[in-house]
Amino acid sequence: MPKIAQFERINQIDPQMWDACVGEDNPFATHAFLCALEDSRCVHPDHGWLPQHLVLTDDSGQINACTPLYLKSHSYGEYVFDWSWAEAYERAGGRYYPKLLCAIPFTPVSGQRLLTHADCSTEDKKQLLTHLLAHADKIGVSSLHINFAQKKEWEMMQDLGMLGRIGHQYHWTNHHYENFDDFLNALSSRKRKAIRKERKAVIESGIKLTTLSGPEIQEHHWDAFYDFYLDTSGRKWGHPYLNRDFFSLLGQRLGDQTVLVLALQDQRIVAGALNLKGNDTLFGRYWGCLEDYRFLHFEACYYQAIDYAIANRLKRVEAGAQGQHKIQRGYLPVETYSAHWIANPSFRNAVDDFLEHDKTVNRMEMQELMKLSPYKTDSQ
Repeated sequence: MPKIAQFERINQIDPQMWDACVGEDNPFATHAFLCALEDSRCVHPDHGWLPQHLVLTDDSGQINACTPLYLKSHSYGEYVFDWSWAEAYERAGGRYYPKLLCAIPFTPVSGQRLLTHADCSTEDKKQLLTHLLAHADKIGVSSLHINFAQKKEWEMMQDLGMLGRIGHQYHWTNHHYENFDDFLNALSSRKRKAIRKERKAVIESGIKLTTLSGPEIQEHHWDAFYDFYLDTSGRKWGHPYLNRDFFSLLGQRLGDQTVLVLALQDQRIVAGALNLKGNDTLFGRYWGCLEDYRFLHFEACYYQAIDYAIANRLKRVEAGAQGQHKIQRGYLPVETYSAHWIANPSFRNAVDDFLEHDKTVNRMEMQELMKLSPYKTDSQ
């Protein structure tokens, strides 16, 4: 008979059994990544993140399914925004927080959220989700949110009564390119020239780019990158979610899956872009620069990522949310999916109406964005 267990620390769960459920293209769901967040105290009850990880085991203790889960007292670090929901619910006299979140903290990257062992079936996913919903109901939270799920999971979540939400991000797809010029040849002439001009400007500024991974990344590299991260996060979000210890732990525990692009001028590190690598995908995560260099952001974050993906035969680069400027550089909009359980029936109906309208608006926006595609059409 399957058993469900809850853990308030990821290090209480066997790493090998957890990772056997993760898959090869989901580095953020690995035990090592989640544990680095907890061990560095970036994810901690004092910061509004109380882990509630659920694990489904068989009679022998083997993990059949598991999911990262957090009891939260705010909505920071999620990237699927529900601040307006919280405000409306509390204006009506309800208590929105705490809520449950099934997601990777601070990471707007799609992937499996209901993690299952390769030998398990869809029924194990359904059973885990049923336990997840029952857990939310039992502890009396206002809501449960599953962010950046895979589409098949998302459809199953709606079949079991959750509300579906759609967003979009920008991804680059590798159509078996042999090199960067091969990719450029797939673009219209005007877009191709614009990218070449941008790359040339970076070279002429005297900046050199280098890509490091594994033991090549030393602590002084992390020191420099952390300064960039602080600068960017301070301007974008007002406060950083990650601390310096996290980056050291990331290098130690997931170094071979870490791809750090650094920009140097006169041997001085002036900018950096951090990526993580899955089996098929390069995931762009953080970028920072202490000075203003023309086109360097595009080079470090987008063009270097494409170069790396082509050289390593990766299928895609995920550049994250926001920024129409990514389209002109070959990154096209793709849908992202989240699912939401709302305890209060009246509030659930209001959120459902909002989400149905939001889906229509988002899909219309994506259609318009696709018209900006830089790729050649049949008439070009």
